[in-house]
Amino acid sequence: MADYDRADTRVRRFQNLIDGQSRPAANGGWIDSIDPATGQVWAQIPDGRADDVDAAVAAAKRAFRGPWRQMAAAQRAALLRKVADLVAPRLEELAVIETRDNGKIINDTRAGDIPAIAQMFHYWAGAADKIHGETIQVSPASVNYVQREPIGVVGIIVPWNSPGSVFAAKVGAALAAGNTVVVKPAETASCSILVLAELFEQAGFPPGVVNVVAGLGAEAGDAIAGHPDVGKISFTGSTLTARAITRRSAEAIKPLSFELGGKSANIVFADADLDAAAIGVTTMGIFNGAAGQSCIAGSRILVQRPIYDEMIERMVKIITGIRLGDPMDAASQMGPIALDRQFEKVKSYLDLGRQEGGEAVCGGLAGEAVFGAGSPHAGGYFVQPTLFAGLDNRARTVREEIFGPVACVLPFDDAEEAVAIANDSNYGLACGLWTNDLKRAHRMAAAIEAGAVWVNTYRRLHWAVPFGGYKDSGYGRDSGMESLRGYQQTKSVWIDLA
Repeated sequence: MADYDRADTRVRRFQNLIDGQSRPAANGGWIDSIDPATGQVWAQIPDGRADDVDAAVAAAKRAFRGPWRQMAAAQRAALLRKVADLVAPRLEELAVIETRDNGKIINDTRAGDIPAIAQMFHYWAGAADKIHGETIQVSPASVNYVQREPIGVVGIIVPWNSPGSVFAAKVGAALAAGNTVVVKPAETASCSILVLAELFEQAGFPPGVVNVVAGLGAEAGDAIAGHPDVGKISFTGSTLTARAITRRSAEAIKPLSFELGGKSANIVFADADLDAAAIGVTTMGIFNGAAGQSCIAGSRILVQRPIYDEMIERMVKIITGIRLGDPMDAASQMGPIALDRQFEKVKSYLDLGRQEGGEAVCGGLAGEAVFGAGSPHAGGYFVQPTLFAGLDNRARTVREEIFGPVACVLPFDDAEEAVAIANDSNYGLACGLWTNDLKRAHRMAAAIEAGAVWVNTYRRLHWAVPFGGYKDSGYGRDSGMESLRGYQQTKSVWIDLA
């Protein structure tokens, strides 16, 4: 692991995977990868562009029409299991790489994100040979049967906040359904994906089944979105980028699935277990190892008025106790923002929240001010976990996705008002409910316009459970068997018996 420690100052280079071979970009260019804890270059990735995407798509198309399409589902499942088994021996390496790349604390990548990759591939291996059709009895004079077939070449675009686990969720489902893939990781967090790509070679996948092209979104991502031989795009990221992908892919009329942004509500009623709720809406909801850089961050905290002041006191006590620090330090509970432009965006909302009349009841500092000028992390992208009070749901700080450790607390009177505030959003990804009234929980879960509702917990995810959003939070689902359907086409076959 010395190769990846900060004590080793060498800049590592990672390669693309195209047609079963590791290779640099066709133009020979490289993109710097920045360690967000220090602001220094620690690695480089290929500057992949349209030529690299063309080569990857051509390889994926050949593999789909050749060995992969002809392979029995049980054989595809066996290869997916081999990939899953190859993750464990490299768990520590992958965890360190992902932490160096995007700043998520090492405890999260080591115990959560990377082990989940292996579990997801095992799950999708189990699904690969369980794809069934059906027969429909239309009349005695004919037989109709429906079969589900792969789409072909799938373009997959992965975000920077949880690159490895999102890669496994999407790629595993696409491969289980019988497709081949071309993956574009985020240019700011590609390294773990490029290492994972090596495992498909080692597992014995036919060349071209899995291709990974690193590069800028405006270059490699745009080329994938507009490529005529890419049959589907699956994207996780910002709503703004999803709109650009939609426009770019429109001429080809291809299916799209998007898991996008959110501004989720976390609703706390007076009858809730306040100790559990305070922990849930803070450390589980937003102020965690990912530094609030999560699409499902429950950053609109709605608290019933009788307990409003008490809950703020409880939350402030928890938030001020969070240890912000080096993500490679196992004692750290929250790391830095993943990239410089996102860091600047989050800082701008600290200013905006105050301009809109909000009070930062805790936190509010960023950059050098967090640790001091003499700290080794003075150049890192650190933001204190910040809680604003005194704003309402019309404020931009409350309504807009910040994607950082900034939350707002708002009071409400009753369930009807809480639902109205929660649904008064362009987003609809998730919601948390904290109450001991079971009937209320069921009624509100039905009324909330979101793809996931958690009751007396938050941010619970599993590869067997479909995940996705309403409204500007996207459409289509990741994880679960419902996700598999998104990577298939349905064919109806009629046989005349008359």
